[in-house]
Amino acid sequence: MSQNYNQLRAMLAITKGSFKAIIRNPSAVAFSFGFPLVFILVFGFIGGGPPSVSVALANQRDTAASIIRGLLRNPMIRLTGDPDTAMVRQDLVKGRIAAILSLDSARSPAGFTQYTVHTLTSSASGDKYPILKLALAQSFEYAVEKYAAKEYRPIIVDELPMIPGREYSEIDFILPGMLGFSLLSAAVFGVAFLFFNLRQQLVLKRYGATPISKKYIVLGEGIARVMFQLITAVVIIVIGKFMFHFTLVNGWVTFLEMLFLSLFGLIVFMGFGFIISSVAKSESTIPPFANLFTLPQFLLGGTFFSTEAFPVWLRRICEILPLKQLNDAMRNVAFEGAHLTDCWKQLIILTIWGIATYAVAIKVFKWE
Repeated sequence: MSQNYNQLRAMLAITKGSFKAIIRNPSAVAFSFGFPLVFILVFGFIGGGPPSVSVALANQRDTAASIIRGLLRNPMIRLTGDPDTAMVRQDLVKGRIAAILSLDSARSPAGFTQYTVHTLTSSASGDKYPILKLALAQSFEYAVEKYAAKEYRPIIVDELPMIPGREYSEIDFILPGMLGFSLLSAAVFGVAFLFFNLRQQLVLKRYGATPISKKYIVLGEGIARVMFQLITAVVIIVIGKFMFHFTLVNGWVTFLEMLFLSLFGLIVFMGFGFIISSVAKSESTIPPFANLFTLPQFLLGGTFFSTEAFPVWLRRICEILPLKQLNDAMRNVAFEGAHLTDCWKQLIILTIWGIATYAVAIKVFKWE
């Protein structure tokens, strides 16, 4: 009988069965195809074009000038929509924009119009201004006549004295992102695994046999996780402050506002954990379900790098992500001195996510 056994056929049968098992495993598909593609696309968008910076105009009417229009056609330059107001000055001091531009013109002795482009920058924009200078050189090169005397050149760039700006270090960007990263991971993965295991081990069913109300069972488990994560947030902020000089503009007030934002974001994110714990059929399906929600946010939520490098259409998608809103609110409060009332846009979007998420969680949550 062993002589009639076809070893090749058996091997092919095993190969076929193993292949079907792999393609039916969401985790294997996600980690083998989905996540590498996401990384490739995201980092491809970042490296796919030249660096760019934002500028503001002191006079919005200057956009009608051919010199400014030529500059704005350069892909390295983005024009902010605000005029030269106190808000724009604050953006310059905080390093959000490279410079404020103004334009003067006069009739030269040779009889043609001569333009002077004034650039006002700050010490906080030191990493952005060289990009602007390169864009100025590229955009104005066509207008500088090779044989004209220097004093008759049609365009002069006048760099105004630099104004002082608040120093923005790498930790001021990274720490809020890492804090949001920690809160999202703990809320989604922690809650999903916790309630799935409680259900699988019939703990929730046994709880149901006791007099305690079901909502208090969920609240008790949820509060314990919230307390643990808030302690984690405190540790992250304290280490960042005293070891790496993380900026807390208003001291204790900023610290408490960051804790409130951490609590608010954590409660919203936990709703996704409740949903995943209910829809997962086995413990092995929890990671792929959770990663489908968390990984795009880690990459597109401004966690590790600014979303300004993305195309416009992708930045619009980023703006609706809850982690992006939490990260933005954290950075606005910590470095820019904003208060919770100034973060109303981010809080509203997070609230909408929270209402929608818990509405689904209540509908799909299972006790057995």
